[in-house]
Amino acid sequence: MKVCVLGLWHLGTVTAACLTSGGHHVTGLDFDETVIANLKNGEPPLFEPGLEDLVKKGIQAGDLDFSTDPAQALRDAQVIWVAYDTPVDDDDNADVDYVVERVSCLFPFLKTRQEVLISSQLPVGTSRRLESLFVKTRPDTDISFSYSPENLRLGKAISVFTQPDRVVVGVRTEKSRKVFTELLAPFTDHIEWMSVESAEMTKHALNAFLATSVTFINEIAAVCEQVGADAKEVERGLKSESRIGTKAYLGPGGAFAGGTLARDIAFLSKIGQEHELPLHLFPAIRASNDAHKDWPRRRLTQLLGGLRNKTIAVWGLTYKPGTDTLRRSSAIELCQWLIEQGAQVQAHDPLIKQLPQQYSAIRCCSSPLESAQSADALVIATEWPDYRAISMPEIIAAMRKPLILDANRFLSAALEAQTNVIYVTVGKAVDL
Repeated sequence: MKVCVLGLWHLGTVTAACLTSGGHHVTGLDFDETVIANLKNGEPPLFEPGLEDLVKKGIQAGDLDFSTDPAQALRDAQVIWVAYDTPVDDDDNADVDYVVERVSCLFPFLKTRQEVLISSQLPVGTSRRLESLFVKTRPDTDISFSYSPENLRLGKAISVFTQPDRVVVGVRTEKSRKVFTELLAPFTDHIEWMSVESAEMTKHALNAFLATSVTFINEIAAVCEQVGADAKEVERGLKSESRIGTKAYLGPGGAFAGGTLARDIAFLSKIGQEHELPLHLFPAIRASNDAHKDWPRRRLTQLLGGLRNKTIAVWGLTYKPGTDTLRRSSAIELCQWLIEQGAQVQAHDPLIKQLPQQYSAIRCCSSPLESAQSADALVIATEWPDYRAISMPEIIAAMRKPLILDANRFLSAALEAQTNVIYVTVGKAVDL
């Protein structure tokens, strides 16, 4: 099947490369000439494990190409897959018009019986909006718009796409259903079919549920710290309950970061306002999560008695392990806050060798041990697997004060048995 993937950042590049691996011929379309030039050389716009190799393999096989020309990219395509990563600002407000305008650029080139499948994270009703815009400009052309919410995860995107638990697809017609059954056949036959609006809403509901779970367990953890309970033991008690289950998103730890979960919380809150619905839960999720972002700040201040002239080591700088993305990184936000408090920050990240100029006050170290030298505290900020292979006694010996903050207990196996370290985690009281 011939497919055009529109929008080539993380979601789009992964989608294009994975579709090619499934036997489809794919043309990636983006209006950024630099992105296209790099992709033609096999260089994705950001790091994702295995993605560069998959792109190069598709190019070499002649099944994957890239273009800035919509006429050429859409000429023989049976499916146009819209895969823009919807931009979001620092207040979690999504620039929906950015995606709508770029999809609208394709309208003059669309042909009857082509299928448009949207996966960009957009508010419910956007597919209907695009349909209405298309009918106004091309009333004589029969195009179907469908929606399949993206479910990729940075660092695991390829396996999630090629081996999904299930795929949600919202369609208008039986013809669309047949086309997408064939399109997705190399990857799964477990497709949850529904209306377009239900598919759009499923994305909002899923992320809102995950966000609710995170904030719920972190508020429980905050209480545990004050009353002597251990939130990890409480987690075990919850997950052993059959009505909750072992895979529940209930792990006491850091606040959720990035724009993905927060974007859907913002969508739902805005929809409630527009329809004058008294939604109380969704606004409270963001407030709770924002408050929990202060956990490392609060604990460092409490345990060090102030941060001026203190040296803080920070391990991990990226948004999450398996990516080189710094935008919306809670680790970067923490580093900047520490510097504002008068602390010196010595950071290490396996992928980040040099930081952009705006983060020049953060000292980027060549090794975890170098970052820990004479540190008053160490914060495990991004949980790279590399850090589990490090000799922690050597790290502790290098520090001025053996104080380690590890919100998610990532290094618990190596540190809980150490008697010469103050090991601070979310949801457990600290004995000083």
